[in-house]
Amino acid sequence: MELNFRDALKERILVGDGAMGTFLFKQGFPIGVPYEQYNIVKPEAVLDVHRQYVAAGAQVIQTNTYQANAVKFSRYGAEDQVEEINRAAVRLARQAAGQQAYVVGTVGSVRDGKRGNVRTLALTDALHRQIHALLSENVDGLLFETFYDLDEMKLALRIAREETNIPVICQFAAEDSGRTVDGFTLEDAFKQLLEDGADIVGFNCRTGPNGILKLIDGLAVDKLTYSVFPNAGAASFVDGKYEYSAGPDYFATMAQKFADRGAHLIGGCCGTTPQHIEAMAKALAGYTPVEPEPALKQNAVAAQQPAVVYDKWDKGRHSGPNILQKVKDRHTVIVELDPPRDLDISKFMAGAQALKDCGADAVTMADNSLAVTRMSNLALAALVQEHIGLTPLIHVACRDRNLIGTQSHLMGLDALGINHVLAVTGDPARFGDLPDSSSVYDLTSFELIRMTKQLNEGIAFSGKPLKQKADFIVGGAFNPNVKHLDKAVQRLERKIAAGADYIMTQPVYDPALIERIAEATKHLEVPIFIGIMPLANGRNAEYLHNEVPGIQLSDAVRARMAGLEGEAGRAEGVTIAKELIDCAIKHFKGIYIMTPFLHYSMAVQLTQYVHEKTLAREDV
Repeated sequence: MELNFRDALKERILVGDGAMGTFLFKQGFPIGVPYEQYNIVKPEAVLDVHRQYVAAGAQVIQTNTYQANAVKFSRYGAEDQVEEINRAAVRLARQAAGQQAYVVGTVGSVRDGKRGNVRTLALTDALHRQIHALLSENVDGLLFETFYDLDEMKLALRIAREETNIPVICQFAAEDSGRTVDGFTLEDAFKQLLEDGADIVGFNCRTGPNGILKLIDGLAVDKLTYSVFPNAGAASFVDGKYEYSAGPDYFATMAQKFADRGAHLIGGCCGTTPQHIEAMAKALAGYTPVEPEPALKQNAVAAQQPAVVYDKWDKGRHSGPNILQKVKDRHTVIVELDPPRDLDISKFMAGAQALKDCGADAVTMADNSLAVTRMSNLALAALVQEHIGLTPLIHVACRDRNLIGTQSHLMGLDALGINHVLAVTGDPARFGDLPDSSSVYDLTSFELIRMTKQLNEGIAFSGKPLKQKADFIVGGAFNPNVKHLDKAVQRLERKIAAGADYIMTQPVYDPALIERIAEATKHLEVPIFIGIMPLANGRNAEYLHNEVPGIQLSDAVRARMAGLEGEAGRAEGVTIAKELIDCAIKHFKGIYIMTPFLHYSMAVQLTQYVHEKTLAREDV
């Protein structure tokens, strides 16, 4: 090539290559190992794809290294091959490119948009190892593609700039949100990246040409140099194969539109083939970009204005105070009532009514606790709110829903006016009643707290602005039954930093521990609801102590419950719980009572006891 890569990017419109993974799959290569491992186990297949793209007119060839990092390769036991695979990838791309095309080292996102799934140290090491390996083979540039959050992109760019001055291209995977998943507008993200040393910014994957075109038109900035690698439209799954609808002719037309908007590097991502690249190369040969109409940018600026909030639907919100308001003024009682494992909800509803009558401030419902299938707590919360008038507080577990399902679930809660939630990890599915079901865990509890509060800012999980803000009051769970309480409190502080408005503890069975919790958390500004769960009988005590994670009984409590059954067991369980309440109300205004086996009469007794004792204290 007569120009170095940086000058070529500035002076020309370069045609990039297309997909590697989806094209290999289309050619009949099964997904057994990562396609990046083909660089050493089936190099002829990778070389053939590169050569087809060069023959089609690609002037920039990406190395087959999208997920060739230690974190992703560790899933296949191949983390020790990172350097070998990346170096081999550059050699294959260079062999195919010859003097006809530039070679860029491709680095994909390690996090894949899941901000809490990889620790910063592991992330930094993975990016550094891959970038260093690519640079060791003298690539012409680096292409960071399919990144979702600015934080990871800036880290990758910093690592690159510490080692090299070659061109770096930074591409986000974004839909129509106009934001990164960590909440930055694309204008701000691009500005920061260019200031940090990026040569070109742009988009790839997640959407087809039209979606990326809308993103560019939605940016309230002028004269940016873009890189665009769209998918071949949306994928459909037919007879075990992914099929993409956007054809080569359509890509040729859209390539010219991208050029009009300042794109200097235009290629393809998932679903694209050498035919797509050939069509774009022909369409761009000698093409002179046309300056976009002024109205286009005017529309873009208008699109950035806040949407009008639609207020007419009141979402059935209660006019009374929320839990945070209540607990500021007086001792407040939240009672947990487990959803039934059956279709019969009569006992549950009777229990909720009894709790309302005795003065419980809210009823909380677990989300398939212990991974045992129960009725939807969302449905029951709506019934309790509508028919009983008691504030529902529902648990939201990370286990059962992916990111899509979790946001959808929360949006439904908001529409129903159910705004008290508790973010929990959720017990692994393999230990429940359906052990063959999957545990999702797209989010950690920290991320669930943060992203739920993000909805309160009017921003979706994707970063897309919403027309209306939610008003969730989000709680975090706290297990004080641990050896090192100080470390548990540090974890609790992280949840508060993520946005937790209140804390609910696991059940505590030792007054001395309650006092230790009070001392260890006195610096925290959010209310803490101390968990009190009355024991039903001796067997229940031993089961909880020995088999349920996060629960630990004192020897004295176990001795008192030993051998007790029926009414005698429940009576002693209530007595022990009252003793714990006596201690708890001295230090905390929040009391969290858990109902065993839907014996709601026990919870009623304890709720009444809290009110009696706290009224007596106020009268003194």
